[in-house]
Amino acid sequence: MTGRERGERRVDHDKELLARRFEADRGHLRAVAYRMLGSLGEAEDAVQEAWIKLNRSDVSGVENLSGWLTTVVGRVCLDMLRSRGSRREDPLEYYVPDPIVRLPDTADPEHTAEVTESVGLALLVVLETLSPAERLAFVLHDMFAVSFDEIARIVDRTPAATRQLASRARRRVQDASPAPGPDARRQREIADAFLAAANGGDFEGLLAVLDPDVVLRADGGKALAAASKIVRGAEAVVSQALTYARFRTAALPLLVNGAPAVLSVANGRPGALMAFTIAGDRIVELHILADPERLAALDLSEEDLARATY
Repeated sequence: MTGRERGERRVDHDKELLARRFEADRGHLRAVAYRMLGSLGEAEDAVQEAWIKLNRSDVSGVENLSGWLTTVVGRVCLDMLRSRGSRREDPLEYYVPDPIVRLPDTADPEHTAEVTESVGLALLVVLETLSPAERLAFVLHDMFAVSFDEIARIVDRTPAATRQLASRARRRVQDASPAPGPDARRQREIADAFLAAANGGDFEGLLAVLDPDVVLRADGGKALAAASKIVRGAEAVVSQALTYARFRTAALPLLVNGAPAVLSVANGRPGALMAFTIAGDRIVELHILADPERLAALDLSEEDLARATY
């Protein structure tokens, strides 16, 4: 074997090693990107961009490759958030982040923990209100324990200024986020009670499971912009629930970001996805995704949709 052949083999071996290391970190990087962006498609794009940057970089002197990749993904997401802010057309107040859906009896515990821990839709909605730099500082430091020194290099600020970014973001998240909910079984019972009361036209039954200050956020996307709205207060939400219950369709119970949800299914296609945020024994937020384009992209097969029942 010539020296050139040995060199080429060593390069191939190094590339294979990097590829294996990257694949081992892919789930973690996807979780970082999803928290940063609230979009599954954009999160995948950010992770792919990190892979491209890895292949173009000399990382022979990098001691912590996982940490290096985390900061690379963070920088890519920061650029994407800044670009999104300059071209965003959809009203932010109606926006429902991309849901991560699973059938309750087939959820992969490892994958669910990877993408949903501490990232319910309610929290993602709050994160959308932060500036790109605040979101980066909060997500990387508070959720992934990245040091302020490392984050400061990404946002081009001092560590002290970066600490302030995270502190402001943390206060807004704490002020706006609902209190922790009960266990998963109890949450499903409350969601089912809401659905049963809505289908039965039970006004008092609906009021019994709704927080007085409940917020309903509906996102119809560009195709159904007229359906986008925010409804506040238990009685107003009850009125909406009773109105929509008249148009009864097949329903498929789901988990969305680890919380109970239900998908309406008509003619074998998703109609609308409703996800519940529950604190104590009351529903405090309802997120409805009615955007046909995003519903069509849900990670559900035809066999899954066929399980919907009346």
